Order: sequence, then structure tokens, then C-alpha cells
Amino acid sequence: MMRTLLRGGLAGAAGTTVLNAVTYGDMALRGRPASTVPEATVEALADRAGVTIDGTGQTRDNRVSALAALSGIATGMGVGTAVAVLRKAGVRLPLWAGGVLTGALAMAVSDLSMAELKVSDPRTWSGADWVSDAIPHLLYGLATYGVVTAGERRA
Repeated sequence: MMRTLLRGGLAGAAGTTVLNAVTYGDMALRGRPASTVPEATVEALADRAGVTIDGTGQTRDNRVSALAALSGIATGMGVGTAVAVLRKAGVRLPLWAGGVLTGALAMAVSDLSMAELKVSDPRTWSGADWVSDAIPHLLYGLATYGVVTAGERRA
């Protein structure tokens, strides 16, 4: 089981790297700014948990930014781990289907949490907003699921 958890975490980290690369590539191509949603989500989670993020001004902003990036990595690794556990339990899909569903799961985790925290309402997003969210998550899913299945074949 430890091997499955490790494989899933590593697969999620690989997928997260792909998601970040695609997102930053899109930002560079279109000249768009980084989203402020991850930082707002960290702020909302801290408020809900009654936790104070130390610091003032730029120091605090830097901490929030770092926590936002770390939460994205944790989400990616967590979804990868969940997918590896599901495969170990016998849920076996072809790469294309497993990749799409893995990406959809990661997207649901992030989008539903931001909606629950009232950080953003996906129901109000434009088509371009949805594409900017869906494509990186799809590629995350394909990379993550691909690494999970490749690791199985080697194990």
C-alpha cells in the first residue's frame, strides 16, 4: 500500500507540474495576469479555521502566495494519491478515460472549494474562463493518470 501511496503522490506532483506549465504558458501567450483565486481561497480557509497568517504588508502577502502554491501542490498530490488507491482497488480505465476523469476530479476539488468558500462562483464564469480552467486540468489528469499506470506496469 505504501508503494501505491507514493506512486500516487509522485503522479500528482508530475501532473501538477504539467498544470502549472500550461497555466504559465497561457499567461505568457495571452499576457494575462495570475489568478488571485488561490490566495483568496487561502485567506478564506484561514478565516474559516480561525487561523491568523502572520506578518504584515508584503511579508504577509508573500506567505499567502506561498500557501496558495503549496495548497495547489497538495491538491494535485492528493488527487493523484486517491486515483492510485482507486486503481489498486480495481478501478481500471483506459488512459484517455482515466485521464479525463482524473482532471475532472482535480478541477471539481478546486472549483467546488472556491465556490463553497464564496471566493468565486463558477456559474458566472465566461466560456474563456472555463477553457482556462479546463485545459490545464485535463492535461493534469492525463499526466497524472499516465504516471500512475506507467508506475504500475513497472512495479
